[in-house]
Amino acid sequence: MPIVHICANYLDKRLGGPEIDRLLKRDRQQKISELITEKKSATVTELSRLFGVSQATIRRDLDSLDSQGAIQRAHGGAILAERAAPEPPVIHRMAEQAGEKRRIGEAAAKLVEDGDTIFIGSGTTTLEMARHLSARKNLTVITNALNVANCLVDHPEITVVITGGLLRHSELSMIGHLTEQALANLRADKVFIGMRAVSLQDGLTSEYLPEITTDQAIIEFASQVILLVDHTKFGKVSTALVAPLASVHKIVTDSATLEEVTEGLRALGIDVIVA
Repeated sequence: MPIVHICANYLDKRLGGPEIDRLLKRDRQQKISELITEKKSATVTELSRLFGVSQATIRRDLDSLDSQGAIQRAHGGAILAERAAPEPPVIHRMAEQAGEKRRIGEAAAKLVEDGDTIFIGSGTTTLEMARHLSARKNLTVITNALNVANCLVDHPEITVVITGGLLRHSELSMIGHLTEQALANLRADKVFIGMRAVSLQDGLTSEYLPEITTDQAIIEFASQVILLVDHTKFGKVSTALVAPLASVHKIVTDSATLEEVTEGLRALGIDVIVA
């Protein structure tokens, strides 16, 4: 059912049609926030028609709600803004969205050509990508993830370079000054990373502060940054900024990602691949 019909039914039950026109600005914004919380997304056109106000008024309402953290502005409308939940250890995340991660990993692997030098970051989706690289020839993989390195040990056509650093036990990844120093002395054609929280407005964010500078060094490491994230990572914000979305060149995601999100990403000039 189109969202405008859902929204109309939603408000008719709570307000009654004639009352919509008499909503004050604050009340209208509150209802917009409640609607987006329930339905996850809405467009400017739909909200304008529903509330009987101009699209410019709705845009101002959405900008105000976004500044309050109540919703997140998206291309042509808004989506629900969520705080990213604390990240469980990597081994516990293997079963989360397993099918989506497998398809994303396979699609990402197709972006790798024989002879490439690439960086693969830590995470469960990047691990799925590594599992699909066995047919590549003369490939060099730089990684700070022990599980990614372990996945590639039986492939003699793949040269594996492991950065040093401080072991983050829950992620099986190397972080910190030594990792960043190693990256400063290496070069790659493409960087493939995951991220726990991705927001059109707030960019890439993370809750684990000791890892922020390492993630930033990784993103600056190559001329092409490719983000591997399933649909559950979008519309969420965590504690600290890692990088703006402008730092990302391609995003590989799954078909459950909202169309408003993929359109917003493409409007920013990011190539979106839906696996």
